[in-house]
Amino acid sequence: MPDYVISCCSTADLSEAHYRSRDIARVSFRYQLDGTDYTDDFWKSMEPSAFYQAMLDGAQTRTSQVGVGAYEAFWTPFLEQGKDIIHVCLSSGISGTMNSARIAADDLEKLWPERRIIVIDSLGASSGYGLLVDAMADRRDQGFTLDELAEWTEKNKLRIHYWFFSSDLTFYIRGGRVSRTAGFIGKLLNVCPLLNMDDHGRLIPREKIRGKRKVIREIVDRMAEHADGGECYNGKCYISHSDCIEDAKAVAAMIESRFPDLNGDVVINDVGPTIGTHTGPGTVALFFWGDERTE
Repeated sequence: MPDYVISCCSTADLSEAHYRSRDIARVSFRYQLDGTDYTDDFWKSMEPSAFYQAMLDGAQTRTSQVGVGAYEAFWTPFLEQGKDIIHVCLSSGISGTMNSARIAADDLEKLWPERRIIVIDSLGASSGYGLLVDAMADRRDQGFTLDELAEWTEKNKLRIHYWFFSSDLTFYIRGGRVSRTAGFIGKLLNVCPLLNMDDHGRLIPREKIRGKRKVIREIVDRMAEHADGGECYNGKCYISHSDCIEDAKAVAAMIESRFPDLNGDVVINDVGPTIGTHTGPGTVALFFWGDERTE
């Protein structure tokens, strides 16, 4: 058994069964819907369809990152068991939770000087960040030490690609990622923006594509361009979606046809409420291993 624990935040958007099967610990963000507090709890408190419909109906949403006290409460039982910890955070390019995690780690290491807590910035989000911690679990199971795993993670985290498209610009406009004028014109012209995450973990608009069919082809083309081995890619591929399962299935079907050497079927996950608060419904995100991300 390893002498350390791999943990991450709920924003890695994997299923409860996936976390359990890979022995990955998870700390939850919180969110509010019209002033009512909820925990990001694998959609147990609220169905995704109800959450996104409430957003469309005008409900006010906000998220609360994991604070110092929450990290300390989450990690303390592992330290009491004599375990070290390697924790991977939601990208510092879109959240400040990384700072809270580092403060908590410093505080706990003073109380437990014989233990170590390594905090890593994923520079990612949603199930792409989940793909990273899944690969870390593989290496833990292969016998990597804590330091070996930390070094491998820092060296390889930018090799995960994060590509997104949205068929509904409402919440990109509301969040300021798309201007109101551009958003209005985009809706009229049926524009689906294609975005990705850069090497600083920031969400960057890359292209404006007219029509869902075209953007689905384009996102798969980007995978062929960047994936390890191109169309001979033999790694894992994850997709997450915000209440648009048919779009996610269309992307998955095209990938499974075009990349016959995939390591298993494409895994489709729900975008959790923390990320979904900012994307709204209608977003599909694609994640795979490839060349190192740049600006």
